[in-house]
Amino acid sequence: MALKSTIYKIAMQITNMDTHYYEDHSITLASHPSENEARLMVRLLAFALNASESLKFGNGLSDPNEADVWEKDLTGDVKLWIDMGQPDEKTILKACGKSEKVKIYSYTRSPNLWWDPISTKLTRAKNLTVYAVNADSVDALAHLVDRSMNLLFSIQDGEIWVRDEKENSVHVIVDVLYGE
Repeated sequence: MALKSTIYKIAMQITNMDTHYYEDHSITLASHPSENEARLMVRLLAFALNASESLKFGNGLSDPNEADVWEKDLTGDVKLWIDMGQPDEKTILKACGKSEKVKIYSYTRSPNLWWDPISTKLTRAKNLTVYAVNADSVDALAHLVDRSMNLLFSIQDGEIWVRDEKENSVHVIVDVLYGE
């Protein structure tokens, strides 16, 4: 018997003073059985950092032809493709060919062990940005996970704070490994 997805209900308030985006989102998010809480929270973080009216969650883990988070225009063309973790260079190049911009959010303790060997193969990917989310930040974010969450994402001058309804706060550190 196959494992079922876990469903999360998220009330997400995004206050991004860097991009002047201020919106509330009510999200029902299915988490693939193989997705851990850290990855789930990095997906929410990526959504908050790139939020727009047309940004949506994809079926990334379930469907290799979809991003974890993406933005399409009215014609169906992909404007932004966002993936989590440590995709291989073929997957990244494929995404770069399908989208105007590609962003990868790595969230391991040693992102350079993954990135350094493949980075030279991706120099032609001018539409790629790779981020390293600090592993301690990710661990702290994972402690905020609940089946029903109220989260406030505050972004100002590159500083990222996430707070839940219990007043737990996490300072999230994200570094650029490549691009931008």
